[in-house]
Amino acid sequence: MNELAKELQIKMSEKGLTLGSIESFTGGSFAATITSVPGASRFYKGALVTYATSEKINLLGLSEEKVNTYGVVSKEIAYDMALFGERKLDVDYCVSFTGNAGPDAMEGKPVGEVYIGIAYHGEVSVYPYNLKGSREEIQKEAINIALECLLKQI
Repeated sequence: MNELAKELQIKMSEKGLTLGSIESFTGGSFAATITSVPGASRFYKGALVTYATSEKINLLGLSEEKVNTYGVVSKEIAYDMALFGERKLDVDYCVSFTGNAGPDAMEGKPVGEVYIGIAYHGEVSVYPYNLKGSREEIQKEAINIALECLLKQI
């Protein structure tokens, strides 16, 4: 079990807060990390995994123009994903993940460029990172960073 996820579960449950997630390059791994903690159902409401660009547009309602302008690996898309998730999942906090975990450059953006968005009551913070390592290492590091960011915000 992830200790950061356990700590988050305790803090959110104590404060009566709820959490959801919108994931892309993490492929649902954030949700799996959160739900590996007993009692996660007290605060975690769910996730949407929109891996393909088309589903970011179709399911999340992201602007195709914005996707074409900035690319899906961008702070703008992380922002919109987090805000959509907060509203759609009806949660206090929603974390979003968009980025390139490799193995090749995507949209001209290097492997390891990731954006983590955190929405809280209509306000969104986006954290950009350039992570190193394998695909799995980039995914795991991004999840741990998101947990740390959430813990600092609560």
